[in-house]
Parts: sequence; structure tokens; C-alpha cells
Amino acid sequence: MSKRVNIYKEIGGEKTMKQLIQCLYTRIGNNETLLPIFPDNLQESARKQYLFLTQFLGGPPLYSQEIGPPMLPYRHAPFEITPERRDAWLHCIHRALLDVGVEDPYFSEIIRRLTIPAYRIMNTPDS
Repeated sequence: MSKRVNIYKEIGGEKTMKQLIQCLYTRIGNNETLLPIFPDNLQESARKQYLFLTQFLGGPPLYSQEIGPPMLPYRHAPFEITPERRDAWLHCIHRALLDVGVEDPYFSEIIRRLTIPAYRIMNTPDS
């Protein structure tokens, strides 16, 4: 895929991103593997994920403007990110992308791009 393609715009921009975050956090809220590392109220986590994914996929730099550079390993250091949790999150985003109708080539490219930081933030082995 060309680096000039703006995935954020191509998949529907803000409207699709909001739907994606809603679907993702519904899945996270029902995932017993992920719930222990999330707060009881997922609203703030979902908001930050919206900021991040918007920027990550080529939309406005909302995350950097509000929070600063993503620095994902640093920001996830307080949480036990195991390979099992990495895979559970990737499964949730995979399903959420399908839920909102993101198709190839964008679906595959988003998964490819998100897999890299998902591996980089792991900081704890499975028990």
C-alpha cells in the first residue's frame, strides 16, 4: 500500500473511528483476559484510544496535541502486557474492524501496522 494513502480518510474518518472505538471497547469490556489491566470505567481508555488511532491511521494529531508523543512501551509499562493479552487485544481490534465494515486493503494494513506496537509493548511473559 502506498504511504500516500490516508487510511483514516479512506475508511471513513471520524465517523468510522468513533464506531470502531465503540465496537473495540465493547469487546474489551467483555474480555476476561484484558479486563484486569483496564479500569472499571473504560470511557477514558476508549477516549485515549480514539485519539491514538485517529493519529496513527493518518488523521489529525489529536493524541500528540493532548497527551504528547505516543511512547507506547513507556505508557504501557505499568500494566502487565503478556503475549496472551497482546493476542487478545489484537483479536478485539480485528473483530471491531470487521464489525464496522473495514475491508482490504485497509483491514490488512491496519492489522499489520498495529501488530508492530502490540509486540513492542509486551513487558511480561505469560504465566
